[in-house]
Amino acid sequence: MNNVSNMYIPERKIDFVQDGQRPHRDYLGFALESNLHFSTEGLESYAFSTWRPLVFDAMVVAAAIEFGDRVVKRPSHGWRRDISLRIPVHDPNHWSSTKVFEALHETIGFLTGDRWQISFKKRTSEGLRPQQPHLDFSFKSSAILAYSDGMDSLAVAGIVGDKLRQGLVRVRVGSDLPKGQHKRQAFAAIPYKFQVPSKDKETSARNRGFKFAMISAIAAYLSGAEEIVIPESGQGAIGPALIPVGHAYPDFRNHPLFTRRMELFVTALFGRPFKYIFPRLWYTKGETLREYVAITGRADWGLTKSCWRSSQWSSVHGHRRQCGVCAACMLRRLSIHAAGLEDDPESYICHDMSAPTLNEAVVPGFTKLSRAYEQYAIAGVLHLDHLADMDGIMARPVVQRHARLFSSALGLAADEASAKLAALLKRHALEWKQYTDSLGAHSFVKKWIRTRS
Repeated sequence: MNNVSNMYIPERKIDFVQDGQRPHRDYLGFALESNLHFSTEGLESYAFSTWRPLVFDAMVVAAAIEFGDRVVKRPSHGWRRDISLRIPVHDPNHWSSTKVFEALHETIGFLTGDRWQISFKKRTSEGLRPQQPHLDFSFKSSAILAYSDGMDSLAVAGIVGDKLRQGLVRVRVGSDLPKGQHKRQAFAAIPYKFQVPSKDKETSARNRGFKFAMISAIAAYLSGAEEIVIPESGQGAIGPALIPVGHAYPDFRNHPLFTRRMELFVTALFGRPFKYIFPRLWYTKGETLREYVAITGRADWGLTKSCWRSSQWSSVHGHRRQCGVCAACMLRRLSIHAAGLEDDPESYICHDMSAPTLNEAVVPGFTKLSRAYEQYAIAGVLHLDHLADMDGIMARPVVQRHARLFSSALGLAADEASAKLAALLKRHALEWKQYTDSLGAHSFVKKWIRTRS
């Protein structure tokens, strides 16, 4: 059927109930305490003098939205879902106030491309509180940076940290405390995990943008910081929204249009202003990596991970490797080349990018090479190739229109944003051509891309 109104739209109503409660009529009950697990050590790393039940509620709301996003599969044809949630909080009147309520729905709806109906109810018991004495900063925190095992967060932490020193506070967005880390270190890990019972989970994971932006805002609120640093390069922040895949809704997880909406929401929620900033938005990832190495002289970027694929798909003989060909891995390889650095091919499953076929490019012993894997590899390569196409004259109206859409979110004039985006795309196209040329004329990658003079 071509009529959008006749397309199937998945619908789910979920009531997050506390012990002994019955779900609201027509809602599926989900036991909150049994499935939302807080780490004592992780929570204590958020224990500051300004701790309030509102902080706990913000974590619960982020977890509930994550659950809803992951448990409701998207339709085979189309994208949108209708998701209704009832969430217990300490102060439902605050969460239901006009500014908070409308900003939350605008933010999450824009991010995921779904229709959300979120309502709040009074908790029947007080939420978990940190048990240890509160942590305090002996210095003024000026900025928060969400820190992961990725190359962007490492590099931008080094670049921004070189200027702000102790004023930059890192928030780890991994779910576990790193081995050997002292439990009293601030913001050591996201302090909760949510059990998602469905085996057939939704994998688009657009909620991750909200989850990490919320955790960063909580850290900014608790530490007194006003700015939240988004470490993505322009390719990673703007590229996924500029080049959507198939019928998928554009990916705004690190985009200024999303962070501006998030600013309005967390400002209303916590009662003071916050600003998400993009210090490397107009740089390529390769330029950021080059500057990091020039400032620090370190080679620890080689220990970072970029791959989107899970360990069950990216392991050889029981050892995890990066796949080497998803869009994130391809951007990593392109960026290392653009920075003038040497990559370790043995860290990838697809280790020989100069090979004439994908079969010959993967490491011996990899058992999951299939048609699906090949299609995934083609999509990864073509994402960067199509982004390079945006430098062309035919794409100029699209680029200008997109820049106008987010210019005000950055406080820029439309013409200035358009010029900056065009310059970024030109440098990406040049880096991409230089990288693909370096692979040799017979590389399998050359068979999938448009040849550029």
